Amino acid sequence: MDPDKIVLMIGLIAAFCTTFAFLPQSLHTIKTRHTKDLSLPTLLMLTFGNISWLTYGILINDIPIIAANTISIMFIFTTLVLKLKYK
Repeated sequence: MDPDKIVLMIGLIAAFCTTFAFLPQSLHTIKTRHTKDLSLPTLLMLTFGNISWLTYGILINDIPIIAANTISIMFIFTTLVLKLKYK
């Protein structure tokens, strides 16, 4: 297999794992509307970090970074909005 394809595959696997790791928390928060135990500073830092990673991915035109962080931002932002709404 082409080394570039292996590198891309590793990037896609890493992106999938780190992106969808937050999905259970988002779904749980949507379902229960319970946000007391969620840390607002953590959610804010995750949001800022993912926006920074997305910007970086766009600047270097890296599809796994762009895709992973776009999806992650949606999950984290949803949870962040619910945290602020149900505080």
